[in-house]
Amino acid sequence: MATTDRQNLLSDAQPMGASNTNNNNLEADLEAGGQPSILKQSSHPVCLIFHFLFRIGAICTYFFGTWFTDNFVLIFVLCVLLLVFDFWTVKNVSGRLLVGLRWWSENKEDGSTTWLFESRDPSRPLNPVDSRLFWTGLYVAPAIWTVFGILCILTFKLTWLVIVAVALALNMANVIGYTQCDKDAKQKWASGFASNMLGGSGAGGLMGGLMSRGISRMAGSMF
Repeated sequence: MATTDRQNLLSDAQPMGASNTNNNNLEADLEAGGQPSILKQSSHPVCLIFHFLFRIGAICTYFFGTWFTDNFVLIFVLCVLLLVFDFWTVKNVSGRLLVGLRWWSENKEDGSTTWLFESRDPSRPLNPVDSRLFWTGLYVAPAIWTVFGILCILTFKLTWLVIVAVALALNMANVIGYTQCDKDAKQKWASGFASNMLGGSGAGGLMGGLMSRGISRMAGSMF
């Protein structure tokens, strides 16, 4: 499988910092002596809700569905729909807004798969609440489905493994995609920072400027 890394600016994403409205609400809560809610600390509260809504819905439908119906087909359809909605939302919306990352893959004519990555400009700070909750939800959900799969095997409910397999496939696709995308972004930011430090971006490089100033001062003191 061929892999191609590419970093673009997510120019259409909203700023990663907290909005003015959220800042005002946060300040009001702090002045009142209360603890601000997670949604008020989030820069994208609606996106944060939907980041968890579909995956929690799928887990609850799987776990509690038999309390309301014995129709396995109905539970299967509902779970798959919620899982597909969750996959699309996390892949195309919440990752871009909450952590400034996006990934996708393209199939070439020769049958190989190319992975493409986008990441935010490193000068745009992340909201720590959004970032922490995004990664928590991303990793916790497949862990829960793994537990469900083990329970299915131990209780010989192999039919329910079909739902677990679909859930793990969709969840792990986002886990792998965003993990690789985050790693790619950090490598690009590190290489860009190193280039700036060494003056690779031109005369404005930090190290180049410091060296030229030092040489000028030494020459001035000698002569």
